[in-house]
Amino acid sequence: MRALLRHNAAFWLFLVTPKCLLMKAEVMGSKSGRREKPKDAFEDTDGLYDPECENSGAFKAKQCNGTTCWCVNTAGVRRTDKHDADLKCNQLVRTMWIIIEMKHAERNAPLNAESLENVCMSYTSFLTPHYIFFQYENPYITIDLKQNSSIKSSGDVDIADVAYYFEKDVKGQSIFHNNAGLNVSIDNEPVKFEKTVVYYVDEIAPEFSMKSLTPGLIAVIVVVVVAIVAAIVVLVSSSKAVKEMNEMHRGLNA
Repeated sequence: MRALLRHNAAFWLFLVTPKCLLMKAEVMGSKSGRREKPKDAFEDTDGLYDPECENSGAFKAKQCNGTTCWCVNTAGVRRTDKHDADLKCNQLVRTMWIIIEMKHAERNAPLNAESLENVCMSYTSFLTPHYIFFQYENPYITIDLKQNSSIKSSGDVDIADVAYYFEKDVKGQSIFHNNAGLNVSIDNEPVKFEKTVVYYVDEIAPEFSMKSLTPGLIAVIVVVVVAIVAAIVVLVSSSKAVKEMNEMHRGLNA
């Protein structure tokens, strides 16, 4: 299986279109009315946009929509707050780890992990196998794509491109299969997916300010800070009480 995947990776290298060029084609298609959106489609402000691409197909580090600009990683995902056109993006930061987490529908019994891994590996066969890691904990399926700059050769397909193709399949917007969804059967039994989330980890931490955090995350941070302050107050009060008791004890013994 691994030998076959290595062969497929070399073959697909000539067929995989970089994510930046794919996104640009999708935006142009939607503007001209050629591409029909799914009935449940809704806008994702940090999803599809009309990107600026290098001649190689890579994303330019700085992306803009009119006078609003932001910095992206090699996956084209925003990694800074949005600013005006004076924003400086000094480098295109590499995404070294992409985590694709899927949840399948409730079942009477867990899936066969080995069969499931073989199916998922076939959908990511653009990559050589040593970049792909699979984990199944019913009902969650996690595919880790890891490829830092020190191990990626010039001939390797980028993990961001593979993750994008896979994500489009899962969401029923397949590049290859006429908008068909991800049709997975394990041991001749179809598997339905309820939720898919993609996480990105860059070689350099993102640069988001507090104002860009979600209210829920801010609330968690506030609770943690309050808890720490309360613990410090209790500790100081306890120490003071112990000191006073010791002084009283010495006074009684005097």
